[in-house]
Amino acid sequence: MLMRKVPGFVPASPWGLRLPQKFLFLLFLSGLVTLCFGALFLLPHSSRLKRLFLASRTQQPGLEVVAEIAGHAPAREQEPPPNPAPAAPAPGEDDLSSRVSPRRRKGGLRRTRPTGPREEATAARGNSIPASRPGDEGVPFRFDFNAFRSRLRHPVLGTRADESQEPQSRVRAQREKIKEMMQFAWQSYKRYAMGKNELRPLTKDGYEGNMFGGLSGATVIDSLDTLYLMELKEEFQEAKAWVEESFHLNVSGEASLFEVNIRYIGGLLSAFYLTGEEVFRIKAIRLGEKLLPAFNTPTGIPKGVVSFKSGSWGWATAGSSSILAEFGSLHLEFLHLTELSGNQVFAEKVRNIRKVLRKIEKPFGLYPNFLSPVSGNWVQHHVSVGGLGDSFYEYLIKSWLMSGKTDMEAKNMYYEALEAIETYLLNVSPGGLTYIAEWRGGILDHKMGHLACFSGGMIALGAEDAKEEKRAHYRELAAQITKTCHESYARSDTKLGPEAFWFNSGREAVATQLSESYYILRPEVVESYMYLWRQTHNPIYREWGWEVVLALEKYCRTEAGFSGIQDVYSSNPNHDNKQQSFFLAETLKYLYLLFSEDDLLSLEDWVFNTEAHPLPVNHSDSSSRAWGRY
Repeated sequence: MLMRKVPGFVPASPWGLRLPQKFLFLLFLSGLVTLCFGALFLLPHSSRLKRLFLASRTQQPGLEVVAEIAGHAPAREQEPPPNPAPAAPAPGEDDLSSRVSPRRRKGGLRRTRPTGPREEATAARGNSIPASRPGDEGVPFRFDFNAFRSRLRHPVLGTRADESQEPQSRVRAQREKIKEMMQFAWQSYKRYAMGKNELRPLTKDGYEGNMFGGLSGATVIDSLDTLYLMELKEEFQEAKAWVEESFHLNVSGEASLFEVNIRYIGGLLSAFYLTGEEVFRIKAIRLGEKLLPAFNTPTGIPKGVVSFKSGSWGWATAGSSSILAEFGSLHLEFLHLTELSGNQVFAEKVRNIRKVLRKIEKPFGLYPNFLSPVSGNWVQHHVSVGGLGDSFYEYLIKSWLMSGKTDMEAKNMYYEALEAIETYLLNVSPGGLTYIAEWRGGILDHKMGHLACFSGGMIALGAEDAKEEKRAHYRELAAQITKTCHESYARSDTKLGPEAFWFNSGREAVATQLSESYYILRPEVVESYMYLWRQTHNPIYREWGWEVVLALEKYCRTEAGFSGIQDVYSSNPNHDNKQQSFFLAETLKYLYLLFSEDDLLSLEDWVFNTEAHPLPVNHSDSSSRAWGRY
């Protein structure tokens, strides 16, 4: 109104503004609104505001949405953990609960440093682990660690006599030697590479690699359960302290879904189930949430690589393919993530993988190694029980066992697949060696990879639950395949096996080119020795295992750790300067179990994931979170 009183001013509109002035005002106003709304999406931790305007995205939840469904905020390092479970016992210390249940082993691992105020506060809140059911916030359920331990049929660390009273024996000395090898490998890593992913023993430094998306300490987490079962208490506490203080999840690189799952998730889950230490459970769940974007594909078959960047959805692109052994080796860990978090999203993801695989047509009943996560079709017809395919089959039979033998779908898929493998891939060489070839569209490559040598143990493990008329056959088949893999070791100068070996041109169980002649501390052969020993108690498997120990000591041990070698057919091989984390997780663990009593991590109570991390069998009749739908 004031502007109307100015001499010579004639209003262009009832608002007192000329048209050009009105346009400029509206333009300024719209810019201001745009700036304000844009700021909402650029501010950190603005996902709650985003969901107000992007509600449709919640159908495929990312990390923060999944965390909201689970009834807790997104994982951040500063958040206090939920109520802890009590630490599990280890020999040498009082365990009051062992006086209640005779199946518990006495003792517990002591802390090597004072308990902090936050730890004391959480420890005081109770002996079980609360969480909220998805869709039912405010109604918590609890994971009762004591009840879980009471359901185990054997003490975790077995019932062998006190070693101070145990008479000296060759087996005990062998077991102690393997324990010393683990201690040396750990101490070398700690001295030269603590916190790095792996040790380089020749250059005495650490190696990060690019498989883990910025995550560190792969060797620490891979070693936790091995240190625990070998009762290396001081070393275990060192590893635990590093996880508590230095294992951070706020990384933003691209990681292998498979490797992070089997090494990190598997190692953390195993450490929790063995000890009850809450830090392991919390870290496992938070890391599991960071893997979920990989599943946001048209089929639900995850991509092989997941980006840890905030807001990255991990969509697969046309023409890309996922690998059978990778997306097929998530089931064990993801069911336990659901069991420990109450969040069904983990179990739903892996059940959907099963659903896709059940529906898709399989050539001659075989599972090719590559599948499109976009179309849900096989990309090519290459079938292998070694690399690219291996652990998919392993996880089928182990899912059946881990479910307490209720997962009939896994059982049927396993025996159907094994029958197809026998029909189309199994061969016997002119020299009488049984091997599993690779299949390329109907044409066989007459070779086995070192990775395929796990299959002897797998077939032995599954023999008991086969049809009665097939059980003896599968036990014999397991023994024959394991013998073939032993021959690949015995026919080398170092008595260690090559990465791959062939059956052609009169040569059997040997590599035919230098590019396949290396050994990188792999565990698959000694893994099968361990399973065959527990099935048969045939002393030949301990003899073969000891040959491996001697060869590792002679050719792979260096001044600062163990290293792979570049040519198993050379009596003076060059080292590859890498102490693989799986050497501590798998190779040394399986060797130690080979020379231990059967009730140390009894196969009645535990299954091993494909990184040899033990996960418990479901002995509960009332559990419905992870196994209730079978």
